[in-house]
Amino acid sequence: MKSFLTLLSPTLLLAISAFASVGPDYQRPVTPTPIAWSAASPEAGSLSRGTWWRLFNDPKLDHLEARALGANQDLRAAAARVQESWAAAGATRSLYLPSVDFSPSVDRSRTSQTTDNVYPVAESTTYQGVLDAAWEIDLFGRIRRLNESARDQAIATAADFEDVRLALTAEVASTYFTVRALDRERAYAEEGVQLRRKSLELIHARRINGAATDFDVARAESELASTQAELDALASRRATAANALAVLLGEAAPAFALADADIPLAMPPSVPAGLPSALLERRPDVVAAESALEAANARIGVAKAAFFPAISLSGTLGYASGDLGRLLDGGSRLWSIGPSLYLPIFQGGRLSANLARSRAAYDESVAAYRQRVLVAFREVQDALTATALLADQAKAEDRAVSSARRAEQLAQTRYEAGYVNYFEVLDAERTLLATERAATQVGARRLVNSVGLIKALGGGWSRSRFVASTH
Repeated sequence: MKSFLTLLSPTLLLAISAFASVGPDYQRPVTPTPIAWSAASPEAGSLSRGTWWRLFNDPKLDHLEARALGANQDLRAAAARVQESWAAAGATRSLYLPSVDFSPSVDRSRTSQTTDNVYPVAESTTYQGVLDAAWEIDLFGRIRRLNESARDQAIATAADFEDVRLALTAEVASTYFTVRALDRERAYAEEGVQLRRKSLELIHARRINGAATDFDVARAESELASTQAELDALASRRATAANALAVLLGEAAPAFALADADIPLAMPPSVPAGLPSALLERRPDVVAAESALEAANARIGVAKAAFFPAISLSGTLGYASGDLGRLLDGGSRLWSIGPSLYLPIFQGGRLSANLARSRAAYDESVAAYRQRVLVAFREVQDALTATALLADQAKAEDRAVSSARRAEQLAQTRYEAGYVNYFEVLDAERTLLATERAATQVGARRLVNSVGLIKALGGGWSRSRFVASTH
């Protein structure tokens, strides 16, 4: 038997290697790829992948990102899906190897004495310990295609995890910048409330002296109430953003607090000129879509292999005896070995339907991949266009703030010289606060758009391709 197996093994391996896997080999679909995106700034920059948020030089943001990566529940669920996917791929890899089972048994039996037979009534006991082995010879690549599909699906799941991670860190950064901008706006709104209170006091005094009317008082009270309502609305928006940030950090909103910080907003990082379209290869969602497409392509091979014969080699080795004490004697040994052939002849169209379904699923994956690429181009172009336009808007707002600040200083000088009354000073101060608030809003949009651009590029503009880790 040993010499037979020794001769059979290289023969089988040689025969298997002579067959190629059925089904099409994967080729990346053709997609429209522009040479580079337009509207990138001429300034050069660099950004490391992974901890891209460190470019904003904000220790508080770094701390929040670390907390989110350690406690966000969506990220933990995505990590569990990765483990599940690689475990499934490992189970599929086991099909390459023989399966061996050990099945000991004890059988006690008795023949009937009322049946029409020539044998006397007898009772017997059989003790048995048997190893059963089976191995499918992968002549037509069914198992190889199954493994390709499982591996590609696991890579797609790992890319999905990276996509969730990127989306999480981008959302944390955007929400954090929104909170900081609202803190800044609230500070300006509080100054506006104080100015309108002061204005109301002056109008009350003028009305007593007959220099103002009840209409002037009512209008001033209305302006104060509107400014106070706007301040309350900012506080509500700030609380909502902080609660959203708490969920991203994996914490209960009532227990989370982010202290107010009336500090200038950071400047967004500059964007290198001429970003290549090859940067799409670093986007995890594009990698996931292409890996899912490769898995669908491999499943076509699995469906085609079902039309071909399947050859299995099975064997049994063990001992059987009616006497437990003689179970391991040489005479109690038993064995069997032999191949089996499965040849589909008539399946009622099931195999053809499965193949058609696999091809249709592949076509669906091709369309999904191409759509994902197109969406990626759009997201990057939108962010680059907004980057350029917001930069121009920020410059205009800076000029408006400078002019309003100069007007406020001139009004103060004219008031001190006695040329104008204090209402002109208050009006200039209100205009300055309004322009500073507008500049803050534009600055916040620039930061959020910068985060969106980094996300659209897959975590920066390094040209290294995303590679899913394996297990």
